[in-house]
Amino acid sequence: MHTEDYVSESLTLHLFFDRIMKEHSLFLKAGFTPACSNFSARAEFYKQEFEKLLGRAVALSNGIINKEVLHSGEIVTEFTFEAEQQTERFTGISINRNITQRELKLNHCNCCEMPNPFQQVKNLNRTACRLLDGLIALKEEVLAKVCCCQIFTMNYPLLIEHIIREAKLYKKYIDELENNGTLCMESMKETECFWNQIMMEHALFIRGLLDPTETELLHSADGFAQNYAALLRNCHSTQNKMLSADTLTETKKFRDFKIAGVEGIENCKIRSLILPLLADHVLREANHFIRILEN
Repeated sequence: MHTEDYVSESLTLHLFFDRIMKEHSLFLKAGFTPACSNFSARAEFYKQEFEKLLGRAVALSNGIINKEVLHSGEIVTEFTFEAEQQTERFTGISINRNITQRELKLNHCNCCEMPNPFQQVKNLNRTACRLLDGLIALKEEVLAKVCCCQIFTMNYPLLIEHIIREAKLYKKYIDELENNGTLCMESMKETECFWNQIMMEHALFIRGLLDPTETELLHSADGFAQNYAALLRNCHSTQNKMLSADTLTETKKFRDFKIAGVEGIENCKIRSLILPLLADHVLREANHFIRILEN
């Protein structure tokens, strides 16, 4: 096992996915009705626990995470702090914005020596696996009850399936790091099909959450959904799973569309049911995919 790779790859995963998981929990909580107070409390628990885990990962990451990751916009964007502030005000759900401020100050230069990072990172991975097992079970229970009309939520069933798949991907990567000490390139190449589907579903969700009067944005979102559906078909049909130039070009266009969306939502220029933090969330995932495609 290459200790340096294990530590840096684990922390890179946590900085991206812990924030994603805590926001999934927030979106679940925000979508429940008062009749689902038990599910709301459970979602709040996982929001808090992944927030703590993210805080621990940030504390270990200074000087360890490479420059490309820090500058990719997948960990935090220029919009994240304001998106959190607005979302907290709109939903009444508390968000630790101090973590975002700390992430914005992360440096790729090793300014201080971290005692025994290997063991601390191994503890992070163990905690993440335990929390992921619980969060995945919660999401699957919510999906099952929504699909048999036992509970109601403002979140689409497809969105719940979507966030289950992302959590399972995170768990798969941690398991691979624990078993092999690194993420092998073969498994990373398979991400094109996965993230093409995620991007397609983002476009579908955006289309479904925009106000019906936003005809130009609706048309654009629908176009992205169709384009990613075509890329996904091509990805599944080819034997060679090398990442494609077409996917990178499309994802950069979609990234720019999402940037305009975050700006429009934060500045109250777009009519929608999209929380500002959800707009920033999907932007970060596009940035993550672009960084993978460019490597």
